[in-house]
Amino acid sequence: MKIEKLYPECKDYIWGGEKLKESYGKITDASPCAESWELSFHKDGPTKLSDGRLLMDAVTKADIGSRAAKFPFFPLLIKFIDAKADLSVQVHPSDEYALKNENSFGKTEMWYIVEADEGAGIYLGFKNDVKKEDFENAINEKKLTELLNFFEVKAGDCFFIPSGTIHAIGKGCLICEIQQNSNLTYRVYDYGRKDKNGNERELHVEKAKAVSSLKKFEPTVFDDGILGKSEYFTVKNYRVNGELMLCTDEESFNSVTAIRGGGYINGEPIARGDTFFIPAGFGKYKIEGDLEILLTYV
Repeated sequence: MKIEKLYPECKDYIWGGEKLKESYGKITDASPCAESWELSFHKDGPTKLSDGRLLMDAVTKADIGSRAAKFPFFPLLIKFIDAKADLSVQVHPSDEYALKNENSFGKTEMWYIVEADEGAGIYLGFKNDVKKEDFENAINEKKLTELLNFFEVKAGDCFFIPSGTIHAIGKGCLICEIQQNSNLTYRVYDYGRKDKNGNERELHVEKAKAVSSLKKFEPTVFDDGILGKSEYFTVKNYRVNGELMLCTDEESFNSVTAIRGGGYINGEPIARGDTFFIPAGFGKYKIEGDLEILLTYV
């Protein structure tokens, strides 16, 4: 398999904006364009190749590599998220809960802040250990955010979010999210918003209470230039000014997502917002230009 540019599935969730179409090259009828699923084997939004085939139908086990092939599902999903309005306060289950109850992976994820308006931020985890009854009362009284950390963010910030961590992306954030291959989200609070049909969006309070960690949130810090790491994905950041040589072996594919600037990947143009798939065993490949990329592999 050769290096392939990926063509994402885009989502029109009500909180989204239009930056992904205006500034990141997304061609879609989705309006708003809230998310673009850049590297996805998930049935809810599979990624395509230039010839219209689904990436997940075109690759072999050898192409994804031995580490990814050992999982029952392709292990990860990469997306851009453009939050013109606040996302719901939500939580994702662990693998243990999700596989038992949802026939799905759970969801550990990481966020790389690509853009942020002044004052924009995220809610992430509890400020302190919380008792179950205090958690329930805060949900019932619509005061849950008072118990959560609020982090004001800027471009280049990165956050690792284990499953079970209550969180919410705030308006004005544009994020690249690398996550487990899952579309399970348990909404706890949604500001009373209504969908395009005039109905309040479904909440999943009982499931959220079952999977949420009530411990004080402690940020995870990684070494060796790694932004985020789990058994499902590893993510690094590179700022290229000139040339960068990278390589895949038989153990894992690479995914390269450009978040700033532009240039070439093995002679093919790559611009801000583009994602490329480099198959396992491809060997050395060259990125050149003036750009910033996120490199993801298993």
